[in-house]
Amino acid sequence: MANPIASIAASFDAQPLAPSPGKLVVISGPSGVGKTTILRSLLAELPQLIPGVSATTRSPRTGEQDGVDYHFLTLEEFERRRAAGEFLECCQVYGRQHWYGTLVEEVAPRLAAGAWVVLEIDVEGTLSILRRYDALTIFVEPSHPDQLSLRLKGRGTESPEAVARRLEVAHRELLEAHRYQHRVVNDNVHDAVQTIIRILRDAHLPPHTIDSTRPTNSVKASPTPSGAHA
Repeated sequence: MANPIASIAASFDAQPLAPSPGKLVVISGPSGVGKTTILRSLLAELPQLIPGVSATTRSPRTGEQDGVDYHFLTLEEFERRRAAGEFLECCQVYGRQHWYGTLVEEVAPRLAAGAWVVLEIDVEGTLSILRRYDALTIFVEPSHPDQLSLRLKGRGTESPEAVARRLEVAHRELLEAHRYQHRVVNDNVHDAVQTIIRILRDAHLPPHTIDSTRPTNSVKASPTPSGAHA
């Protein structure tokens, strides 16, 4: 069976980029673990963190804004930019027809300015990122895998088949958690957020905002926050 989260490599020469004064933070975790809620809380508490906005070929959902929630691209534009090497990573998520990815322009200029950029991406995307950046990686996981099934089914937003696909992917992602520098169990959102804040501060997160280009409404409630591939 084909891997439904297998990233299809963009056509770029994946050589490490020049060292920059900023820092790239990558947060991953299986569907249903609560990483979206955690990221919103982090952005609310740490204004010096700049969320990287993902690009996607899917249509905007109600309330989503281009350039804030996602960069909404046509399939033709996405493929053109992928062929031009403008993505750090890109993939088709859960076997859907829509593409998602992280543009170089969302990351490199901000790191060069000394900012800390945070991305919420999957395991495959993280491995692509690590080919080019010395990122700080954090994997959010449940205390027991059964919690994922309960949370996903409790949402009531997807078919049983879609939930089964997500759980299949989640199982594979949990097996890759050892690749991350830090693993945070999310039994309580507040505790998980505070643990990640301590990790970031131990890594010398600056006390004040450096990059003034952070979207002013990047922490607003939305179905999928900036950076999430879903």
